[in-house]
Amino acid sequence: MLLLLIALAAVYGAAAGSLVPRAAYRLAVEPEDSWQAACPAGHAIAGRACGWLGLARCAGCSAGTVAEAGAGRAAGAAPRAGAVVRQRAARGWYGPRTPLMAAVTALVCGGLAAAVGARPELAVWLLLAPFAALLAAVDLAVHRLPDVLTLPLAGGVALLLGLAALSPGDGGSWPAALLGGLLLAAAYFVLFLINPNGMGFGDVKLALTLGVALGWYGWGVLFLGAFAGFLLGALYGIALMLLRRADRKSAIPFGPFMVVGALGGVLLGGLGAG
Repeated sequence: MLLLLIALAAVYGAAAGSLVPRAAYRLAVEPEDSWQAACPAGHAIAGRACGWLGLARCAGCSAGTVAEAGAGRAAGAAPRAGAVVRQRAARGWYGPRTPLMAAVTALVCGGLAAAVGARPELAVWLLLAPFAALLAAVDLAVHRLPDVLTLPLAGGVALLLGLAALSPGDGGSWPAALLGGLLLAAAYFVLFLINPNGMGFGDVKLALTLGVALGWYGWGVLFLGAFAGFLLGALYGIALMLLRRADRKSAIPFGPFMVVGALGGVLLGGLGAG
C-alpha cells in the first residue's frame, strides 16, 4: 500500500512539476514590470487559465516561425540571451527546464509520501510542493518572491492543515502550526529590520507559510527546518565568496534555501510522527 502511495505521489509530482516552468517564466519579472505575456521570441502566451496553465512550450517557435530567439519580441517579454537559450527557443521551450523540474517535484512528492504515509496532512504537503518549487524558481531567476503566491499560500496551508486536524489519524498540531508560522515570520521580520539589504520582505512572507508547515510537527522540527535553511544559505554565500563571485554585501536568493530546509524538517517530522 505504501509503495503504491509513493508511486502515485511521484506521478502527481511529475505532472505538477511540468507545469511549473511556464508559471515561473511568467512570474520572473522585476517588481515594476507586468507578468510575462510572450515567449522570448515574442509569441503571445495563451492557453488555459489565461495562459498560466500548460507546458512552457511555444507552438509558434516550435513551428519555426521565428528563426532566432529575440526576434519580434513583444512588450512584456524579457530578453533571453545565449546560444543555448536560442536553441531551446527554436524548439519552442522556455523558462526553467521542464524535465528537471518534473523530476525534482516527483522526487519531493514521492519522498513526502514515504515519510508521511497515508496521514491526512500528506495531501497538504503534496499541494504545497509545486508552489514551493515555483517560488524557489522565481527567486533564483529574479531574487523575488511574488505576493500573489506567498500571501495566499500562507492562508491556504493554514486552512488545509486545520481541515487535516479534523480528520482521524493526523500526525500534528494545528495550534502549534499557526503559532509556528507567526514565530518564524516574526523572526524573519526582525532580521529584515536589522538588515533589509540582506533579507527581503518576501522572505518574511514565505517564512509564514513554512513556519506553519514546520510547526505542525512541533517546535523541534520548526527549529531544525529553519536552521537548515539558514545553514544552507550561509554555505552557498561562503562558496560564492570563495569563488569570488560575490562579496559580503551581495544579495543571494534565500527562498530556495528556506524551502529546502523546510522540506527536510517536514520529512523528519513525518518520519517522527509515524
